Amino acid sequence: MSPRYWIVVASKEHAMRGISEGMIQACHGKKGPLSRMRKGDWVLVYSSKEIFGGSEACRKFTSIGKVSDDLMYPFQMSSDFCPFRRNVEYVNAKEADILPLIPSLEFIPNKKSWGFPFRTGFLEIGPKDFLLISERMGVSVQG
Repeated sequence: MSPRYWIVVASKEHAMRGISEGMIQACHGKKGPLSRMRKGDWVLVYSSKEIFGGSEACRKFTSIGKVSDDLMYPFQMSSDFCPFRRNVEYVNAKEADILPLIPSLEFIPNKKSWGFPFRTGFLEIGPKDFLLISERMGVSVQG
């Protein structure tokens, strides 16, 4: 089965935590989006902000990795927050600014309202867009 390609929207701060812990969360820990992923799928993190809840813009793809297995699990972060996670094997990559990529990205149909596709926090993109972004991040992806 061919891999699928996903974008998760998260702050750069949360993206870096994901890299250090080898995991990903989506949409404030909801199970639904993560249940669509399968082992071998690729995932990009797009960070509109530097820090969750902050105002400093980032507007970059900040991490890239491959879903490691088919496990999805809850993780108790605090007494009242238990988000779902998936294991991801991240690859070394440089951040890629989205602005120069917008004219070439097919998943952004309206280039003036380019942020609209990110509003859900989780989206699937095609291989062409994924390869363009991963290339810009300095990553050579094979399947």
